[in-house]
Amino acid sequence: MSRPADHPPVKPPRIGVLLINLGTPDAPDAGAVRRYLAEFLTDPRVIEIPAWLWRPILHGVVLRTRPRKSAHAYRQVWTEEGSPLAAITRRQAQALQRRLGDSVTVDFAMRYGNPGIAAAVERMTAAGCTRILAAPLYPQYCAATTASAKDAVFAAMAGLRRQPALRTLPPYYDDPHYIEALRANLSRQLYDLDFEPQRILLSFHGMPQRTLLAGDPYHCHCQKTARLLGEALGRPVDVAFQSRFGRAKWLEPATDATLAAYPAQGVQRIAIAAPGFSADCLETLEELGIRGRDTLLAAGGTHLARLDCLNDSPEGMTMLEQLVARELDGWRPAT
Repeated sequence: MSRPADHPPVKPPRIGVLLINLGTPDAPDAGAVRRYLAEFLTDPRVIEIPAWLWRPILHGVVLRTRPRKSAHAYRQVWTEEGSPLAAITRRQAQALQRRLGDSVTVDFAMRYGNPGIAAAVERMTAAGCTRILAAPLYPQYCAATTASAKDAVFAAMAGLRRQPALRTLPPYYDDPHYIEALRANLSRQLYDLDFEPQRILLSFHGMPQRTLLAGDPYHCHCQKTARLLGEALGRPVDVAFQSRFGRAKWLEPATDATLAAYPAQGVQRIAIAAPGFSADCLETLEELGIRGRDTLLAAGGTHLARLDCLNDSPEGMTMLEQLVARELDGWRPAT
């Protein structure tokens, strides 16, 4: 039976890979930051307190005071390509596209801000993707990051008449490919330093303590990543948690307090890495690289080297290709 003349055109089926990261404002100004924070801080996965209690605080205090301060921080790290996080994630998608070849469509999206997840899913289905691997680039699972990203993908899919098959990338906090990529990448960066660090500090994004008590595996995932990475590097590493927000008790020890305490312990030369971040962003470039250095030096330290995230480095892209290829097994023709 031939296709009716008025049948909508159907593109040849394709496989899609959607890289997802947290998000960024469109510009380093208070208005753009306010719009970004309003979206970020109304996600119930991020703020796990009743909306009736949180909304007056958000709109009456947070969105009136925080955007200007955050915009100043973003201006210190903004690049000619725009937001570092968006620019690096774009380069990761482009590099992965080259590695996977034309048989796969690779795109990227931000959970908050632009480019958004819904628009990316629409682009991919319009291009003929009947199978999509959604890949949240969070090595350690947390409901506030990994689950929220998947929520947004599922919501975008819910509005489609013709839904593609969907897979999601599992957390890879202890995957040998990830640990080896970190080992090789950080070893190279440490070798290139002009001083010998007395300590290596691994700083992970913080979470409220109640998330651990509620059963979120994030803290355990971070600790296992640190243990495996320390073993791979053949040297001890310290662990801390950054980016505290609000009055609730957060995971400890805190990164800023750890840095401030080092010189009194006779530790003046530090290398700091953020293995929980797949791409450098405000939290690594400004919070660790600028404010973290100021904290250590003010306490009497002499050297702080902020080590880059995996970004689109050869080690990072090899790892990402290996993880994605494994999840596409059975979808792509055997080679």
